[in-house]
Amino acid sequence: MNIETGDPEFLVPAIPASTLILFRERADGAPELLLVERSKGMAFAGGAIVFPGGRIDPDDHLLADRHAHIERECAAARIAAIRETIEESGVPIGLTTTPPSGWLEEARKALHNRQMFSELLDAAQLELDLDQLVPFARWRPNFKEARVFDTRFYIARAPDDLPEAIVDATENVRTFWDSAQATIDAALRGDVHVIFPTHRNLERLALFDTFDAAAEHAREIPVRMCTPWVEKNGEETWLCIPDDLGYPVTRESFRTAKRAGD
Repeated sequence: MNIETGDPEFLVPAIPASTLILFRERADGAPELLLVERSKGMAFAGGAIVFPGGRIDPDDHLLADRHAHIERECAAARIAAIRETIEESGVPIGLTTTPPSGWLEEARKALHNRQMFSELLDAAQLELDLDQLVPFARWRPNFKEARVFDTRFYIARAPDDLPEAIVDATENVRTFWDSAQATIDAALRGDVHVIFPTHRNLERLALFDTFDAAAEHAREIPVRMCTPWVEKNGEETWLCIPDDLGYPVTRESFRTAKRAGD
């Protein structure tokens, strides 16, 4: 690792993944974000509070071919973020029209049973609007861990008529809405477990009072891969990220920083 710039000299293999940060605006406070609490038994980020998301699969790439105005890898990532949000929370985002009655519940069951998302969309004559998702960040740790994910983060506005989120009760044990700052405060009190990338993104998201402000900020700062590195300063060891990616906090002591394998 180049300590001066934080640029990795080489990258360990990583699994392509995607996650969605969904904003629900409120008239009397900061926007709420859709969050899930992972089961403690999960090998990756067990017990942690995260945004809905998961691996990008081959069917996501096939669906991406229908959206030629977006680079294929990016389109596949947006599709995965939409699919995983539907599967994990039952929240239909990124669709051009309202799904037929009963489709959402059946689609969640089918996705859990590994049915292809493209088949479910085609059967209901549904199409995706990938432009609803705004690129926000990309994180790719470079530590030798059991699972390393190359994760693209997207933000999107929740429509007013969005149904209540329902936990999938497989990988997750809770689905809820809360503001970025409230989640940070809960983590600092020790009430919830928040890993380093999620913590840094929550701090960044807490800067914005509206989705439009967050989206404008995201468009002003081109997405560049964020790869944390370790830096020693005297007796203290820090986990660091670059200081030009829009994050208000760019390092945390190794004593308090929580990683996915912790």
